[in-house]
Formats: sequence, structure tokens, C-alpha cells
Amino acid sequence: MKNGMKLAAYQFAVSGNIEQNCKIIKEAVHEASGQGANLIVFPECALTGYPPRDMASSSDTDFEAVNEALRELQCIADDQVIHIIVGSIAHCGTGCRNRAYLLSPNQPARWYDKRALYGWDEDNFKPGSEKGLFEINGFMIGIRICFEVRFPEYFRELYLENTDLDIVLFCDVADEDDETRYQMIRSHLITRAVENVTPLLSANSIHPHQTAPTCFIDASGTVCEELKKDCEGMLIYDFNKKELNFGELGRKRYSDMLLDKRKE
Repeated sequence: MKNGMKLAAYQFAVSGNIEQNCKIIKEAVHEASGQGANLIVFPECALTGYPPRDMASSSDTDFEAVNEALRELQCIADDQVIHIIVGSIAHCGTGCRNRAYLLSPNQPARWYDKRALYGWDEDNFKPGSEKGLFEINGFMIGIRICFEVRFPEYFRELYLENTDLDIVLFCDVADEDDETRYQMIRSHLITRAVENVTPLLSANSIHPHQTAPTCFIDASGTVCEELKKDCEGMLIYDFNKKELNFGELGRKRYSDMLLDKRKE
């Protein structure tokens, strides 16, 4: 697809069992590849589970198992010619990071580390420092993780870099069904897409109850595809670069004007 890319996002019940998570992820990658997807996205900490919900602490992670799983996924990316974005706990010299790995065919792994840390995140992770910008098949992609969707500033960074698509990985779940929170975060995603005139793809865990959607939203805020809440499954969407419509042109014009004023 010269001016487009077939996107996939997979939601499932992420657990603290790396082998089990990896098995589900590998099967989903093969399924997406079979449907012609160029890119598949998985939730935050999809490979390892999220602490303390799925394990007591990030330091309890079996990093040898993580590295082996990443090697297996890289081989699949190479063989199937598909890009994989998967959340995982990563170990760095200064501690653990909440990381989104980008595994691209026949390329070294790239990643983005979550920067907005609060509560459980603060207890378990060190913040990242990079902007989360990646080129995939000629498209500029921005990656953000969960809590960062609450802050326009993180997405304004991506707007300034002229991203073609922004991606958000979530592990936003609750012990009880919480439709109010689900709709609130869904509204955040719609607003981030509209205010930055940039399409957005999200992926979330589903266990025990999903409180953020797995969906694709266009630059005008239309939710074009959305998976059923609390049900394992795959979203497929044919994403194409499009000329901005009347409303999108207006928002971009005024955004650029306001940003120019801030520079004065």
C-alpha cells in the first residue's frame, strides 16, 4: 500500500505469565500477517504483565524470558515482514522501564519508555526521556503509553513532528466494570486525535475489566473501528494518508498560528 498501511491491534487478558502472553502474541502476529497487516500493536506490558496487578514488583520480572520472547518475536517480524509494537517491562542500569518495543523486519529493536509515571508506575519504573518517534514504511509514527493520554502536551510534541499516526498502549483495567471511566478515556483519545489533526490507534488489556478502548480514530475524531469491551480479539484497519478536510484544515491552521505566537 503505497500511501497506506494495514493496521492491526490485538486485545487480550494480559497476565504475569510471560510464556503464556508470548504464545498469544505470536499467534496474533501470524493471524495479522495472514490478513495482510503491516503493523500490529499490543497493550502496555503485554509481554510481562503489569505490576503490581500481575506480579508484586517490576523487579520480579524474568528478564531472561523477556529477552528470549523478544528474540522469537523479532524472528517472526523478519519472516512475516510485519512490524510489531509490544509493551514490556525492560531492565536498564538505573532500574526498570515501562517500555513499548518496536520490532521491525531485519532491523535492530527500537523502543519508547513511558515518561508520565504516577502511583504504581512511580513505584516500579524510572521515566524515559525520548520523544517516541519512529518511521515505519514511510509513515512517521508517535508512541505514547497509558497515563500520557491525559496530557495534551505529550501529543503536541508529536504534532510538532508532523506524525502521520499516533499509537497509545494501555493497561487500563479495573476489578469491577467501569463504563464511566471507559468513556472518559475514550473521550481523551478522541480529543487527542481532533486537537492534533492526527489519526490514532490504541490497544488495551481486557482483564479483569477493560477501562480504555482498543480502537482506531481518524483526524476528525470519528471512531472508525472499536473492539467489543472485555472480549479478546483483533482490530484490522486500512489506514491511508488523506487530504485534510475543511474542518481539519481549520484546526491545523489555527494550531500552527497559536504555536507561532508562542515562539514570538
